[in-house]
Amino acid sequence: MAVEKLKYFCNGEFRLSKTDKWIDLHNPSTGEVTGQAPCCTNDEVLEAIEAAKAAFPGWSATPPIKRAQILYKIRDLIMENMEDLTRSVAEENGKVWAEAEGDVLKAKEGTELATQVPSLIMGESTMDASRGYDTVLYREPVGVFAGIVPVNFPAMIPFGWMAPTCIACGNTMVLKAATLTPKTAMKLAAIYKEAGVPDGVINVVTCSRNEINTILDHPDVKGITFVGSTPVGKLIYERAARAGKRVQALCQAKNHALVMADTPISRTVAGVVNSAFGCAGQRCMALSCCVVEESIADEFVAELKKQASQIKVGPAVDKTSKLGPITYEKHYHEVIADIDKGVKEGAELVLDGRNCKVEGFENGYFVGPTVFDKVTPDMSIGTEEIFGPVLCIKRVKDFKEGLAVMNANPYANGSVIFTQNGYYAREFVRHTDGGMVGVNVGIPVPIGFFPFSGHKNSFFGDLHCLGKDAYRFYTETKCVTSRWFDEEEMKKTEVSTWDGTI
Repeated sequence: MAVEKLKYFCNGEFRLSKTDKWIDLHNPSTGEVTGQAPCCTNDEVLEAIEAAKAAFPGWSATPPIKRAQILYKIRDLIMENMEDLTRSVAEENGKVWAEAEGDVLKAKEGTELATQVPSLIMGESTMDASRGYDTVLYREPVGVFAGIVPVNFPAMIPFGWMAPTCIACGNTMVLKAATLTPKTAMKLAAIYKEAGVPDGVINVVTCSRNEINTILDHPDVKGITFVGSTPVGKLIYERAARAGKRVQALCQAKNHALVMADTPISRTVAGVVNSAFGCAGQRCMALSCCVVEESIADEFVAELKKQASQIKVGPAVDKTSKLGPITYEKHYHEVIADIDKGVKEGAELVLDGRNCKVEGFENGYFVGPTVFDKVTPDMSIGTEEIFGPVLCIKRVKDFKEGLAVMNANPYANGSVIFTQNGYYAREFVRHTDGGMVGVNVGIPVPIGFFPFSGHKNSFFGDLHCLGKDAYRFYTETKCVTSRWFDEEEMKKTEVSTWDGTI
């Protein structure tokens, strides 16, 4: 039976690609092919860029309050379509129902925040900045932006982090949806159309690396926002920056938690389990390592094994499932290979998620909760991101050693401390390298009016996504200095070299 061929979205309409290369889409809970996404041709990507460029003058001239009103409609339509969007995320990505719903709710949150654009892009002014001279700073739209999206959050990242703020500021956008999870993005593009977003303001394509290079090099694309792996993010940052584009590249992580001896163990383990195994570990803020004080390590690991063993692994659309499948088959095999590597490296496998089978869903890409204990600095599983439901335990003698172990990691997205000691909590917050820090909070992602602020090899760029950083990224400043002459000034025939600047 022929499978549905997905269309791409360009200049306000869904179009069937002329490509001869199609990518199979799968339901990760069943392994079944559910459709095909186009590898859009270079000409089709160029058409999307041209549509965004043509839409920019009219959209950028639209008053911010009018743009905000359209965003309110988008927000309402997301809520009206919550069930359909949640099912779409669950079926194409593998998040269990509650997680998939949260993915969509985060798209709603980003849209709600973007409705505040009239006040968020307000400039600044000073009368008599120099005597008789007034200066006003404006924030203006930049032009066409490109968003390059990963597989793990089909709703939140493209339509929560990127598109709402970008278009709220008066820009237009070409989104390169994740080729393996594009269906939710196309549904949200249809919602933008229904809400009244003008043709060409938002365009959504799926394509290969070759066409992405076209986007990176195109002179009409003024900025790139990327979420994905560190090697690719660094290459995008370097290539786009050389072309004079502004870039924000959000990349990999190896988030650590420092577990102090005074922590309440059962509650701490509950937070760790949620953070490590939620979304099947496929999020850049997943907690993948716990650095535990030796004096409580045995008790902590025993409780961890107990709680993790009780997690119900199951298909994404089953609302009783707590841990869904890995999103696609290739990555499933990569996660299994990483677990194999941990065993070979000599870590103690406390809980083995390999050979996890779900009755009735034997072809799904399921990996059960996996825990390694006694992971040492020479083991790659404790240093490199696995991006699956795998947790490593590193034992240390005290706070000082634990902090040093954490800060030795090349990534610095998030870091967490579990403690009831205010002194250690404060010292940790002050000295951790992590950009997003939790004190007894396993997933320290701030609400979207704060930036998603990774550090070190977790981020390349100057301005993060979300928060005030995002509005700075999607606008450029213009300073206007004015001088109005009185009668005596009109008679002057000489002007200072530093005209108004001193």
